[in-house]
Amino acid sequence: MSKYAKEPDYKRVKLDMPFTGITSFRKAPICTNLDELDADIAIIGVPNDMTTAWRSGARMGPRSIREQSSLYSFGSGYDHERDIVYDNDGIKIVDCGDVSIINGDVEQSHENTEEVVRKVIAKGAMPIVLGGDHSVTNPVAFALDSHEKVNVVQIDAHMDWLKDASGQRYTLSNPMRRMSEMDHINKMAQLGIRGVGSSQKEDFDDARAYGSKIVSPKQLRKMGIEEALKDMPDGEKYYVTIDIDGLDASIAPGAGSPSPGGFYYDEVSEILEAVAKKGNVIGFDLVEVNPLYDPTGVTSQIAARLIIDFINFIIYEQKNASK
Repeated sequence: MSKYAKEPDYKRVKLDMPFTGITSFRKAPICTNLDELDADIAIIGVPNDMTTAWRSGARMGPRSIREQSSLYSFGSGYDHERDIVYDNDGIKIVDCGDVSIINGDVEQSHENTEEVVRKVIAKGAMPIVLGGDHSVTNPVAFALDSHEKVNVVQIDAHMDWLKDASGQRYTLSNPMRRMSEMDHINKMAQLGIRGVGSSQKEDFDDARAYGSKIVSPKQLRKMGIEEALKDMPDGEKYYVTIDIDGLDASIAPGAGSPSPGGFYYDEVSEILEAVAKKGNVIGFDLVEVNPLYDPTGVTSQIAARLIIDFINFIIYEQKNASK
C-alpha cells in the first residue's frame, strides 16, 4: 500500500473550495429582497462608473471583489501576529446583491443607491458598499443622515474636493466636499493624498478651513498612524471610504486612476484597525477597483482582504465593548 493512501477510517467530507459555488462576498448568504433582510452586516454592490474621469471599468469591481473574496471563504480566523482569533459567530453577514444601475442616468442610479442604503440602515444592518467609481459615496453619505456627528476617514490618492465638474456636483471628484456640506458629517481625516493634479490649491485651502486633516503616505510614515488620527474624536461614530488608488500603483494596478507613492496593504490594514479601535464604525465603502486593468486579480484580492480585515476589526472591537 502507498504511504500516501488515505486512513482506513477516514470520513468523506464536502470541501467548499474557493472555485465552487455562487460567488457572493466570501460566500455569505444572499438576500436581494431587503424587506426580508435580517443581518448585522449587509454587503451592497454599486456597479456604477458613469462619472469615471480616466479608465472606465470600475462597474465590474463588485463582481471581481466578490470572486476574489471566495479565496477567504474558509480557513482559520487566527491571526498569529496579534494572537487573536477573529470569531464572527453570532454575526449575520449577508450579501444583498447590486443596486439597480440605469445606464446613462447618473441621477437615477444615485437615487437607487441611496434608497438601498437607507433600507439597509433601517433594518439595523451596517452597510458595506463595493464600488463602482467614487461618485457612489455621495448617495451613501446622504443615507447616513439618520446618524448624528459622523466622522469620516478617507484613504485615497486624491482629495475629491472639487466644487463641481461643469455643473455636476455628484461625481467621483467631489464626494468629500459634498460630505463636508452635510449637517450630519463631523470631522474628517484624509489619508494617502498625494501627487500633482489631485486637487487645486484652493480645494486644499477649503478642506483645511473645514478642519480636515490631510496626510500623505510619506507624512504618515514619519508621524505614525496615531498622530495622523489624533484630532479625530474617540468613541464617536465613523464612516470610512477607501479608494483603491490610496494603495500604491505597484500593488494595486487595477484602479481607475492608479497613482505611485501610495500605501501598502499592511499600512492600510493597520489604519483600519486603528479606526475600529477609535470609535463605532457605522459603515464603509471600497471603490474604484477596475478589473479590466487587473489581469492577475491582485487588486481585487487586496480589496477583498482589506474588507475582510476591517469587518474582523470592527466585530472584535464591538465584542470587546459589549464585554
